[in-house]
Amino acid sequence: MRIGILGGSFDPVHAGHIGVARAVAETAGLDKVWLMPAAQAPLRDAHVRASGAQRAEMVRRAIADAGDARLELCTRELDRGGVSYTAETLRSLRATHPADEFTWIVGEDQFARLGAWREPEQLAALAEWAVYARPGWSMSAEAPIRGLRWRRVEAKAEWAISSSEVRARLASGGDVSGWLSDKVIEYITKNGLYRAQ
Repeated sequence: MRIGILGGSFDPVHAGHIGVARAVAETAGLDKVWLMPAAQAPLRDAHVRASGAQRAEMVRRAIADAGDARLELCTRELDRGGVSYTAETLRSLRATHPADEFTWIVGEDQFARLGAWREPEQLAALAEWAVYARPGWSMSAEAPIRGLRWRRVEAKAEWAISSSEVRARLASGGDVSGWLSDKVIEYITKNGLYRAQ
C-alpha cells in the first residue's frame, strides 16, 4: 500500500490540511493519507492550545466531514508522547508496515528547513516526500538533503489558511465557516476552545 503522512499540530485542523491531503493522494497515487497530530513538534515555538486528545478528535471529525475514504487519523505520535521526531516515526512505521511505501507530506516552509531536522540523512532513506506550496515561500528546485526523493504539489488558493489565523479569528468571534468543517466548529464551540484569554 502507498501511504502518505501529513503530520502537524492540527491546532485546529482546517480546510487547507484536508485539501493538501486529497491533492497529494491524487498527485502521488496514494492509497491512504494518514493525518498524524504531533505530540510535540520539535521546531515549533508556539505551544499548542488544544490537548492531543482534542486535536485528534478534531481531525477525526474533519475526516468524517470530508467523506474521503483515503483519509485516516493516525495517533502514533500522540500515543508515543514526547517530542515527535519524523525519523523516529518513519522507522517505527517501517518496522510495523514493512510492505508499505511512505510519502511524508510537508509545506515548502518546512521543506526548506529539513536539513535542521533530526537525522536528516534518515529522512531521505525512509520515505519519499511531497511538498506543497505555502504563501510567502518560493519553492527551491533542489532538495535540502542529498538523495531526497520528492515531488511538488501545486498550490491552490483555498490552502492559504494557517491554524494561527483560525485561532485568531475564533478568539475574536469571527466567522470560520469555509475554513473549518462544520463538525470541527461544533466541537470547538462545545468545548470552548480558542477563546480569547
